[in-house]
Amino acid sequence: MASFSYVVKDSKGNKHEGTVTAVSLDAALNKLRESGNTVISVVDTRQAKQTTRGNLFDAIILYIHKKRTAIPLRNLVFFTRQLATMFSAGLTIEKSLNNLLYEEGNRKFKKVIAELLNDVKKGFSLSDAMDHHPGVFSPLYVALVKSGEISGSLASVLEELADYLEFIQDTRRKVISALSYPFFVVTILLILAVFLVVKIVPMFQDVYSRFGAELPYPTQVLIMVSETIRYNFFVSLIGFLFLIALIIITNLTYTGKYIFDKVKLIIPIFKNLIINSTMSKMSRTFGMLLGAGVPVVDTMGLVHKVIDNMHYQKAIKQAIGYIRDGYSIAASLKKTDVFPNTLLSLTSTGEETGEIEKMLAKAADYYDKQLEAVVSRLTSLIEPMLIVLIAVVIGTIVVVIYLPIFHIGTALRKGLQ
Repeated sequence: MASFSYVVKDSKGNKHEGTVTAVSLDAALNKLRESGNTVISVVDTRQAKQTTRGNLFDAIILYIHKKRTAIPLRNLVFFTRQLATMFSAGLTIEKSLNNLLYEEGNRKFKKVIAELLNDVKKGFSLSDAMDHHPGVFSPLYVALVKSGEISGSLASVLEELADYLEFIQDTRRKVISALSYPFFVVTILLILAVFLVVKIVPMFQDVYSRFGAELPYPTQVLIMVSETIRYNFFVSLIGFLFLIALIIITNLTYTGKYIFDKVKLIIPIFKNLIINSTMSKMSRTFGMLLGAGVPVVDTMGLVHKVIDNMHYQKAIKQAIGYIRDGYSIAASLKKTDVFPNTLLSLTSTGEETGEIEKMLAKAADYYDKQLEAVVSRLTSLIEPMLIVLIAVVIGTIVVVIYLPIFHIGTALRKGLQ
């Protein structure tokens, strides 16, 4: 028997805290719900004592593990959709996983499904089996599957989860599509610039050196850069890779990521993109979890893990504290002074009418449209920005290449004297 600490609200809205003994988390939830209370939070006391902020080494190991075991999102969407369809048709978990194992073409994901099937045969629940693969199944995914298992509506939960993953996939595709053209143009420009600096510009150095003349100063600077790259290529490459690794590792620390995320919200180009994307993901996730019967504080904890920006994570953590103190969801979010009025208004309306899941879905749809508008504006701005970038690069190349030509007469006169 395990001990669970809980926070519940009675029919009059009064908050009560305490501990309950049960064989599992599911049994503790059922026991609390049978008493007629609204469950806000249930936590295993042993896990609560063990939960601390991980150190940097653990964060690096987890990051590497997730990158090594990650699979394409489209494979996960197909898996989730097929699993929901099979459950709806009445197939068992083992039979469904066995069918999906046979159909899966991705080797890494095939191995994961095989391990899921093996764990389920050993007696693990599907959510517990998925929890062993954090690089594939996010905390949100595992929590929704668990809520579906508890409520007996796993098929419908998986359908909703598949819709959510498809939305994430579509949004990601739009952003990648918008950035692919400028990325291609910038890459070609960089390759052209490096080629000119490394191969073409040094030719003028040979000509000028024969006649004992000096190259123009801008060309000398570029030649110095060229020689640094040519004669210290591996050192430069190692330094560049080290800089990238340092940025990644810094971003894995709490302070480093918080600073990076705050800077992102200051840059005008990214600010609206991040705000609308975060609010859309938060609203949709919040509504899905509440609709699946997950307690409010547990829902907020999962939303805290799903949100990428530390600035909003900190605000959600503060809101969890206010909810534990008995504040409503909308009031808790408002007290953080971080979340926009549209989200607060719709959340408050949902709490008053008892249809918070619908209101949060409307908030998600609103921010989806705002996100599409921001992406569309950025796409329209990319073309003139690229024209300016091309003009600057080409102009610099013209100056660097043609300055020696303009001064070649002077060099020849010096050589003939």
